[in-house]
Amino acid sequence: MTDNTRDAGGREFSPEQVELQGFSRSIAEIEWLLLVLVLLYFVAPGSLVDDRPFLIAIMVAFAGMVLVFRYIKIYQRETRWKLALETWLMMLFLAGVLWQTGKSDSPLVNLFLLVIVVAGLTLGKLTTTLLLLLSAAIYFFSAYSLNGDTVFTLVTFSDLMIKFAPLLLAAYLVTLLASDIDGARRLLVSMAQTDELTGVSNRRAFDGALRRGLARAERAGRPLSLLVIDADGLKPTNDNHGHGAGDRLIRLISDTIGDSLRAADEHARIGGDEFVAVLDGADDAQAREVAERIRARVENTSFDADGARVACTVTIGTSTYPRDGGNAAVLLERADRALYAGKQAGGNQVISAASV
Repeated sequence: MTDNTRDAGGREFSPEQVELQGFSRSIAEIEWLLLVLVLLYFVAPGSLVDDRPFLIAIMVAFAGMVLVFRYIKIYQRETRWKLALETWLMMLFLAGVLWQTGKSDSPLVNLFLLVIVVAGLTLGKLTTTLLLLLSAAIYFFSAYSLNGDTVFTLVTFSDLMIKFAPLLLAAYLVTLLASDIDGARRLLVSMAQTDELTGVSNRRAFDGALRRGLARAERAGRPLSLLVIDADGLKPTNDNHGHGAGDRLIRLISDTIGDSLRAADEHARIGGDEFVAVLDGADDAQAREVAERIRARVENTSFDADGARVACTVTIGTSTYPRDGGNAAVLLERADRALYAGKQAGGNQVISAASV
């Protein structure tokens, strides 16, 4: 499951979208920074520019590109290919600037570092490597156009490599850092969406999964069912055998639920002894069939705790979209009501919302 958040307008965003929006803002700042640095060089006394009108045209075109990508809002959602396209356009902008300000001897050649760092932190190793190769090609081609065949001599080539080495080092270090950051981010996202005791999704992740499942069901015109599952005997287990046995029982119930679901179904732990499951494409009859399978398997599953047999049963309430409700809150409320009715009737049974 992937936990989504919503903006002020109610639109849903995944953690990746939030991350991409952050990257997008950073790239926008880098783009304006590049433009300002080039402009400062352009107006500085004694700056060497081969064709000033052409450099002005390049800056105006780059500024127009930034405005189109950032403020006209052609793209409502950020994507990595859009960020990659902007990064390549930054590289082409710098190539034009380099060509007009001294080629390989340009004092602005180190601006390529900004693009390499941005790519390394946002777009991964492959894109960073390709951009590094492009910057190397631009740099050495400009050196060849300036120095001719002498660029292939040992002295000139070594001098060029020394000047280009910071780009290579930056690309290497940034990709290592980006890999570590991405690994840590994925771990944090997983921890935020996972129940620590059972290893299944938690309530936060489940809410997003249910919303997405309902959206798919609405688009496809098919049903979706919800199961709310509650253990009947957790407190006696904790009282008689300790909380360690109670935790083991919760894990056993969770594993049994997971083994009883279909491949397309998802389940989560949303409370101490309460679980939920989303059955994509399942109507009421299919939901009750799955729920009965879970109930029977839990009833027939047990383990030993200090020589004593520990067993448990579950009560399950079911609700089905669109028959029992058109949104997540109503479906949960109807399934909870069915669950409560089952508890009142003695537990260890499956109750459909339609029967309550």
